Amino acid sequence: MRQRRHIHSRSSVSILRWQADCLSGQACVIDGDTIIVDGERVRLHGIDAPEMGQTFWLGGHELNCGAMALAALETLVAGIILRCEAIELDCHGRLVAKCFSPNGVDVGRRLVLAGWALAYRHYSLDYVDAEDEAREGFRGLWRGSFKKPWDWRAEMAARRPSRNQPNPKTDP
Repeated sequence: MRQRRHIHSRSSVSILRWQADCLSGQACVIDGDTIIVDGERVRLHGIDAPEMGQTFWLGGHELNCGAMALAALETLVAGIILRCEAIELDCHGRLVAKCFSPNGVDVGRRLVLAGWALAYRHYSLDYVDAEDEAREGFRGLWRGSFKKPWDWRAEMAARRPSRNQPNPKTDP
């Protein structure tokens, strides 16, 4: 059931103050670290998963790790009711939350332990131990060679043409 919240701004990120402690429902998976629960777009707290279209190398083959991370999250949440505890709103206006299965399993931690997401240290140190365990166990992404999702996004952004630069195909 969706609960009422109060939003208080602090710099570029808004903090949520909940009258009740959670949002719950079945999840619709958007990508490896984003779901929709009870009509609310939820970014999983403290993790960063590969983007759709991002690839990694495993056994001499280039594979779509973004799709693999999405599939891992779909498998984790299939057919269950999640309880998501709000943390904040991110700079894109998405709810950032920790989400748990009915038996208390932290979905973000499980993705990191499986190697399909990384601890997003820029925002939280909650899952560093889980990432270390996945790396040491050669799980998921750690079985191959990959770029960290934040580095991959920065590289993709750098490749996009600037809107301020002339386009030789359209500008005289």
